[in-house]
Amino acid sequence: MIIMALDHVRDFFHYTASTDSPTNLLTTTPLLFFTRWITHFCAPTFVFLAGISAFLFGQKKTTKELSIFLVKRGGWLIIAEVLIVSLAWTFDPFYHLLILQVIWAIGISMIILGLLIWLPLNLILISGLMIICFHNMLDYEEINRNGHVGLFWDLAHYGKFEVIKLIPKHFGIIVYAFLPWTGILMLGYGLGRFFSSNFNSIRRRNLLFLFGTICLLIFIILRSINQYGDPSHWYQQRNPLFSFFSFINLTKYPPSLDYIAMTIGVAMIAIGLLDRISIRYSVYSFLRLFGTVPFFYYVIHLYLIHFFTLIFFFLEKYPAKDIVPQHSPFMFRPDRFGFGLGVVYLIWISLILILYPICNWYHHYKTTHKQWWLSYI
Repeated sequence: MIIMALDHVRDFFHYTASTDSPTNLLTTTPLLFFTRWITHFCAPTFVFLAGISAFLFGQKKTTKELSIFLVKRGGWLIIAEVLIVSLAWTFDPFYHLLILQVIWAIGISMIILGLLIWLPLNLILISGLMIICFHNMLDYEEINRNGHVGLFWDLAHYGKFEVIKLIPKHFGIIVYAFLPWTGILMLGYGLGRFFSSNFNSIRRRNLLFLFGTICLLIFIILRSINQYGDPSHWYQQRNPLFSFFSFINLTKYPPSLDYIAMTIGVAMIAIGLLDRISIRYSVYSFLRLFGTVPFFYYVIHLYLIHFFTLIFFFLEKYPAKDIVPQHSPFMFRPDRFGFGLGVVYLIWISLILILYPICNWYHHYKTTHKQWWLSYI
């Protein structure tokens, strides 16, 4: 959650965020590359843990109750993406652009999982693995069709920031095609049994280390072969460091097999290591708070970042014509606006410190109140 905020702060405050990619090996710097690359672990880990959480939540519910909850929760997340999260990104009260990102992908994936949980658990796990391992086979047909694959295919797999006309002067943009993310959610749900209270903790850690290592080996082998697993191949660059960057510069939109294997592999090993840490450990308790209110944190942090941008916009005395930029959907974020990475990191740290008491208040409120809607926020 904290690392994710770094990437979003960079989106708004780094001076090249609207005009260049931080993973463009022709123009990036090592620090800028890693500032973006480290955040690749956020979305897949978040979705994987959401699958585990769905399984654990279902231990206290009947299959029917869990199915209904997941479908309702997924529908709510899609509505929230369109009405609440898109507004946070754009600050456009007229909703000229609706952005389908990670919340939408989790939402549609939850609906699909809610319909599938009647199936045997192992079948859900195997189906998730099949999606993860073989969805990149669709890349070949997408190339043959020059990307003209139709709306449903765009939503399910191709996406790649495809712009869709909804009504006059209103558009949607697909950032997260849902199919691979659904596979990750199903994987988390299928492995959720390892996190039940009656599962041996030592065996759980050993399995996480084993599965994580297997994922990383799959990533290294497939990436070395450089044929299947990621539509963007790696190449020798101007020096060994940038060649390594090319090797780990994987496709996130949609998440490739290599991308998922690398990120989930590291996530499994990290979860196994964190499993040993006492919740009484002060730093861990600080970090853990944000994970107890993830959706609340996600929404609030986006509005705060954009609000900070608005403040800088007026402090820098930009003219009214710069409210709507040419190369970005973020209002009050001019194309020539921005700072170096030092300022980006300073704003990021300040954001986290501001968010802590806000999230602490909401966590306390959520644990001391029983309103039905609290389970959706």
